[in-house]
Amino acid sequence: MNKDILAQKEANVNALTERMKNASSVVMVEYRGLTVAEVTELRRALRSEDVELQVYKNAIARRASDNLGYTAFSETLVGPNALAFGKDPVAPARVLAKFAKKHDKLVLKNGIVDGEVVDADTIQTLSALPNKEGMLAKFASCLNAPVIKFAMTVKALAEAKENGTQAVAAEGAAE
Repeated sequence: MNKDILAQKEANVNALTERMKNASSVVMVEYRGLTVAEVTELRRALRSEDVELQVYKNAIARRASDNLGYTAFSETLVGPNALAFGKDPVAPARVLAKFAKKHDKLVLKNGIVDGEVVDADTIQTLSALPNKEGMLAKFASCLNAPVIKFAMTVKALAEAKENGTQAVAAEGAAE
């Protein structure tokens, strides 16, 4: 093979290796049977969540995942696959699972989430979680709940004491 072609392929493998390493999550899907309009709709939905869908040759994706030690990921690289890269660990899973419910031809295969290879069932489980901001909001509300309850209790006690004191003062003035 020509040295220029080999160098280009090696550069593609290195670029994909870096991209997989830097992504918070990578989800592999099989898109066989989807129309161009459906793929466009999927890309639009992913883009709104800051997720990018890219099609790579299986040989390049296999070498990149093997470079990172994800052999379980590379073993499923059969057929027409696309990889979804996300900065948020659950965004690709959430959007792809939602799309797969409406379009049965989109098959979730597996993924890499925070450096761990996960299967399709785990991706389905992750898809039920809110995004990072939503999780932080829920966590903050859990932290705020005891403080709010304490403040409401103190306010209720203050109001009860105030109402009780005014009632006693009113009785004393009436006599």
